[in-house]
Amino acid sequence: MVASYASAQSAPAGDAARGTRSRDAPSTNGLDTWDANHDGIYTCEEWKSYLDRLFTLADRNRDGHLDPSEFPIIRRAGTAFADADFGYFDENQDGKITRSEFVDKPSEFILQFDKNGDCRVTQDEMKGPSTDQKPPSGRGRKF
Repeated sequence: MVASYASAQSAPAGDAARGTRSRDAPSTNGLDTWDANHDGIYTCEEWKSYLDRLFTLADRNRDGHLDPSEFPIIRRAGTAFADADFGYFDENQDGKITRSEFVDKPSEFILQFDKNGDCRVTQDEMKGPSTDQKPPSGRGRKF
């Protein structure tokens, strides 16, 4: 079931300093599984809910954090996370990923396509090439 959630993601991307990150985008196969109500609008809350479910699945020992031995569950969730790097999510580099570190990661897809900044990506916002660039300060917002 998690594989279907991950199908709503696109290929991972990253940088050398932080490692590979997961970049999310709606699926092209029509199974937009992180769009919880299937209305074709992708929201920050739906993204966070999707990551929360994935975290719960991966936290096998239910200790409230993911350690390196649990992280492969994230990678197996689907192709979007196949190359995900533990260090990207472990923001304070303490060797474990808290629920907050995982769930509060902003959606790159929403950052790219949310042209009016309302934390919702509509079908109209996804049409055509995305030439509008968000200012750098937009990338730091919390959802």
